[in-house]
Amino acid sequence: MILIFCIILGCNTTKSTVASIEKPLASQNDTIRIANDSLQYEVIIIDSGFSTWLATRAYPRNYHSQSYLENKNQLYVSEWNNRVLQPQRYDTNLYEMSINYDPNIDYGYEVNYLIYNYMIYFQNTYKQKLYGYVPMR
Repeated sequence: MILIFCIILGCNTTKSTVASIEKPLASQNDTIRIANDSLQYEVIIIDSGFSTWLATRAYPRNYHSQSYLENKNQLYVSEWNNRVLQPQRYDTNLYEMSINYDPNIDYGYEVNYLIYNYMIYFQNTYKQKLYGYVPMR
């Protein structure tokens, strides 16, 4: 079973910067949590195997630029959310809930890095194709 849960409540219309993220990321029992209380958002990724995959197979941090990760995340999240809205067509065990990803908020490198890598992991592990070329890692 997969669960990716993302709540983003502090949305502004202009691009703002995330000042601080809880670091290092918490990783226990394949749970990764990133939160920023000042912007009132939290990202929790729970998926058996993701923590190990991230540590052993993901591209290293700073391999991709933040703008690259943001662009990919917008495409992946958009398709993900489309599939959440079509439960008759897509497996509801894979697409349980939508992701609120606002391109007007600068979540910083770490958040974008983890979302991007989860999307790569998800697509390769569950044989899904959300958008374009998916690196085999």
